[in-house]
Amino acid sequence: MKIIKSVADLRDERMKQTHKTIGFVPTMGYLHEGHISLLEKAKMECDWVVLSIFVNPLQFGPNEDFTLYPCDEARDLAIAKKIGIDLVFVPGVEEMYPEESLTRVNVRQVTERLCGAKRPGHFDGVATVVTKLFHMVQPDRAYFGMKDVQQVAVITQMVKDLHFPTTIVPCPTIREADGLAKSSRNVYLNQVERVQATILHQSLTEVEQRVRTGALQTASEMVTYVTEKIKSQPLAHIDYVEALTYPRFETFHQWEQEDILLAVAVFFGRTRLIDNHLIRFKGGETYV
Repeated sequence: MKIIKSVADLRDERMKQTHKTIGFVPTMGYLHEGHISLLEKAKMECDWVVLSIFVNPLQFGPNEDFTLYPCDEARDLAIAKKIGIDLVFVPGVEEMYPEESLTRVNVRQVTERLCGAKRPGHFDGVATVVTKLFHMVQPDRAYFGMKDVQQVAVITQMVKDLHFPTTIVPCPTIREADGLAKSSRNVYLNQVERVQATILHQSLTEVEQRVRTGALQTASEMVTYVTEKIKSQPLAHIDYVEALTYPRFETFHQWEQEDILLAVAVFFGRTRLIDNHLIRFKGGETYV
């Protein structure tokens, strides 16, 4: 496994991989089972796999946790080596942004709801850094977890609109035994917060059961149901609960055979957790 810190060295290594299928998993490090599932899938499907580890300052707002984001590079590299990753790209901020960047990549519409509305500029930062990484790695396939469903939608739209020669591969959310979605931020939860956070997955999956039986039929009914369930936990402070069409993230009123995304962001203490549940009516992977 090669560990590369410069863009120039990454490009040199990439040029050597002729006639190979290149897989890529971009991350901010502090790898957990969700990341591992992406890497293992990439390893199964591709000839040469690149992992990037970079905490991207462009996607953090002024009051967010950029400086506190958990990091353990030695542990991450050990995980990557065990899986058999071919190259790990670990650039510093100075390497990725050697001078003030005057360019941002902006994807409209799918960034205007959910976390995009609550974190202005966040997805510009995501789209910009992923664009840079795609130009550097030139992957055939890139793997993203559906826990960050809006990120998947944004990157998929960007690749389509800008004709990147890369296939985006969405992968299922990896969860704890009690349903809590794996996240690097879970380490911030205390014991009581951790227990109460399980209400997120529980409430989202219960909605699907009620939608399919006809007990819930409108977006407002779905949102009300999830909101009331989450509020039953005293430490939960809701940032948003929304029911939208997928993948366009459009408002709907009466359910009429559209794929429906239920998405939440909830604070437990200072820790902001996101989760979602995709109700498929048109067929396809559910990614629960």
